[in-house]
Formats: sequence, structure tokens, C-alpha cells
Amino acid sequence: MENHDVPVLIVGGSLVGLSTAVFLGNHGVPSLVVERHRGTAIHPRAALVNQRAMEAYRAVGLEDEVEEAAAREFVQNGAIVSVESLGGKELDWYFRTINEGVEDISPSARLFVTQIGLEPVLLRAAKRLGARVEHASEAVSVEQDAEGVTVVVRPRDEGAERTVRARYVIAADGARSPIRERLGIPVLGHGSFSDSITIYFKADVRRLMGDRNLSVIYVFGPRLQGFFRFSIDLQAGFLVVNSTSDEAGTRSVRIGEDMSPETCIGYVREALGDPEIPVEIEDVQRWSASAEYAERLRDGRVFIAGDAAHVMPPTGGFGGNSGIEDGYNLAWKLAYVLNGRAGEELLETYEAERQPVGAFTTEQAYSRYVLRLDPTLGTDDLMPLVDEAAVEIGYRYRSPAVGAAAEDDATWEDPRAPSGRPGFRAPHLPIAVGGVERSTVDLFGRQFVVVAGSGGESWCAAARAAGSTLGVPVESHRVGNDVTDPSGTLEVVYGIGPDGAVLVRPDGFVAWRASATHPDPETELASALGAALARHAPIAAA
Repeated sequence: MENHDVPVLIVGGSLVGLSTAVFLGNHGVPSLVVERHRGTAIHPRAALVNQRAMEAYRAVGLEDEVEEAAAREFVQNGAIVSVESLGGKELDWYFRTINEGVEDISPSARLFVTQIGLEPVLLRAAKRLGARVEHASEAVSVEQDAEGVTVVVRPRDEGAERTVRARYVIAADGARSPIRERLGIPVLGHGSFSDSITIYFKADVRRLMGDRNLSVIYVFGPRLQGFFRFSIDLQAGFLVVNSTSDEAGTRSVRIGEDMSPETCIGYVREALGDPEIPVEIEDVQRWSASAEYAERLRDGRVFIAGDAAHVMPPTGGFGGNSGIEDGYNLAWKLAYVLNGRAGEELLETYEAERQPVGAFTTEQAYSRYVLRLDPTLGTDDLMPLVDEAAVEIGYRYRSPAVGAAAEDDATWEDPRAPSGRPGFRAPHLPIAVGGVERSTVDLFGRQFVVVAGSGGESWCAAARAAGSTLGVPVESHRVGNDVTDPSGTLEVVYGIGPDGAVLVRPDGFVAWRASATHPDPETELASALGAALARHAPIAAA
């Protein structure tokens, strides 16, 4: 048994685990990632990366690489439609392009890239930033005490078990999370409602596709309901089958009970609308469609993230993105606690902020599933639909790490009309810094930032003083001085006016806001920064 000490051990090295390792590394925290599979993804899951997730990758310098990986797999910015079959009648167009109506709310675009294309980018970045990634390894025991967590890691192929000592553990170990189950954390929600399958196949669908650029194709045929995605050359794809109906109209959601090649070829041909098209089945995966979220996201020094924290149907494409945001929220908090700049209580805000957002997002995905794919599940108690952009990028955090007013009970807002209120993401606006065109989003990502109005020099001076007092770097930008505001709307959109300021956290969320000057700006800002860090007393420089 060999002992290794690491600040953070991540159990699960797919999309969420690798993203979290990248975010930790961006803050200077090395991690050990153990993943039971022998490499990165071999099946094209989680194809949609939304704008908020892309902003997280942008903050760590990966946006270009992700865009390049996406371009290798798909023609970008396609439509989301429903059809009776690919070659048959079109029923509805949900989006003419996946970025329709959201082009101005972020510097980043929604992309389609599968985990096959994305995970190698994340793996390389995680290693560059100091992570050690061990494939074909399992965490077979997790025991914690007041000082840390002891994890027994077992190689799947050869080699001896060893113990790893970590300050904290992040369980990104999937929907059936063994760690979540060992911790006894219950799940809430709707449970399983379809024994679904995903069929990976080869077929030349160019004639059936025609000149349409379709990113996601829902199939609502008389005998099959599901959805397609196709490769960039239209020679292969996958079909998810959620339910079928027989000739008498009897509906079944027990699809996984028959995954024979003959049955799967029949499903593909039915959904394509061509009973004679040559189809080669490459693989079939059985999975349970469910909508569940964990009641808690933390047990002592162990945190759960991704599918371990919330499982949702693919309608909306929210699942993988929610896991990326879990990691982005948690990484900076762990980094600030580990380097002594924040109090341990800051880690309590991970659950306070992300658990309600995970529950909200799961319910939104479930509502879409019911309304789009299976109204027989019942519509009486459904959460009303919220616009996709609000689900992806307009949600609100509530915790001591944001200074939201108690009387303001809004849980989400339309990011097309952002408010700059505490708890919401700091809005995107085009700016120029040093003559270079950028986004306000580019000001955030590594440390706390104060953005002050044109008359807010006192807030910039207070930022420097508060940072010095608390031993935490705070960057400041004043409109018209450090930042050029071509639209002339930044002070209004951020709600600061010419004399106010906002304090933005390293994850780009507003922690505090003032709309005017203050008699003692240094004390006011130091108090806000201390609250955001779960600290109220000065310390020596970290």
C-alpha cells in the first residue's frame, strides 16, 4: 500500500471530472483523477455545449480548441426539428439554428461536440495544468476524518491497491454514483420513466437529409418516438428510441428488452423513413431515462457533481452542461480554501447554490420530455417551461457568498434583459480594454473583480485596499478609464450608474453591488469581499 497526498481527488474522469480538473488547475490546484474506463469516451454522448459552459472553457483558454473539435464532428449551428421520419413529414421547428435569439447574450456560441471530440481536449488541458489522470482505476473505499479523506484506489488491470490521502474528494462517478450511495444521500424527482436504447449505426443518409442542416431531429412517428444525431459526413449516426407503438396503438417504453440487430435495424429504417436503406449496427446501449436530483451535494469533505448530483433526460441538452457548471462553481471555492484565502464555510455555499439550480434544471428537462415525447406521463404537476436561455445562463445563486436582498425572490431572469443583481451571472457586453475588443465576461475567471462606473474611482481604490487587507488580489476596472464601453449601456445594464460598482466572483457571478458612492467605500467593499470569502478578519498575505 503506497500513500500519495493530493489536494483534491476526483472520482470519475469523463466530461465533468476532467472539466473540474481543468478548472482546479486554472486556479493552481493539482488534482488526481481516477477513471474506471481505459480511456476517454468511445460513444458520442452529450453533444450540446451551451453558452454558459463555453464561457467556462473560454475562461481557461480552451474555447478555440473546443470549437475546432466541434467543427471536426458537426456542421455547426443547425436546427432542432421534429419529423414523422427523416425522409417524411416535418412537424415542427424548435430552433431554426441552435443560436437563434441568443447571439447577443454571450461572447460564446452554443456548439455541438460529442464527448468523443471534447474529452481529449479536456484531458490534455488537465494534464497541462497539473492534474494526474489514471484510467482503468477505481476508488473502492472512501473514508474521511477531520483532516482529510483516505481513498483506496485499485487498478482494474494489474498492480497493487494503494491509498491516496486527499484534502477533499469530488465524486463525479455517474448516475449510479457508488460514492453517493455509500454516503446515504437520497435522490428526489421522477425516477425512471423509460427503458431506452441508443443505437449507433452506419447508413448513408445524404439523400434523406437533403440540403437541411439539422443538429437534433426528434422522431414522432406512428410506431416510434426518439431522436437522431448524425456525423458530419452523414454516413453514420445514432438513434435514441424512447418508446414504440404496435399496430394496435399499444405503447411501450420497455425498449431495452429487445436489442437484437434485426429489431434495431428495423427501428433505424422506421425512423429514417426508408424500409430498404442499408444499415449496419455498430453498438447498442441500454439506459434508463429518469429525472432525479440529489437532496444534498456534500458530506463533510466529499462533494458530488455531474450525473451523481442530477440526472435528467436529454431534452434541452442540459445534463452535461449542468455538471460542467458544478465543477466551475466548486473549483474556485476549493482553491481559495486550500490556499488560505477563504474560510472553510465557503464550501457550504456549493450545495446552497448548485442544488436548487440542479433541481430546477432537472425539472425543466423533465417538462420538455413530457411535452415533447410522452404526454402520457401527465402534465398536471409539470413545472412551467422556462426559456432555454434562462435555464442555461439566467439562473440565480443564493448563499452567503452573494449579497442578494432578502425581499428579492427572483430565481431566474431572461439573460436578454439582465439586471446585474447579486446572485446572477455578470452580463455580457462588448467592451474594449487597451484598444482590444473583448467582452465583459473576459474580465472574470481567475480572481475577484470590481467593475466601477465612470465616476467610481473611490471604488477602485477601495478594491485595492480591501484586497490588501484580506490578502486577496482584487482587480478593478473603471468605465471610461480602464474599460471602453462602445454601447454606452454598461452602467445601466449592471445597475451601478456612474458612481456605483459591482464585485464579481471568480466564476463570473455578482457577489455585491452598490448603485452610488459610499461614505466609507473601503469598509463597505471589504465587508462584501469578506462575506464572499466566508471571512471577516484580516490575515497575512496568503
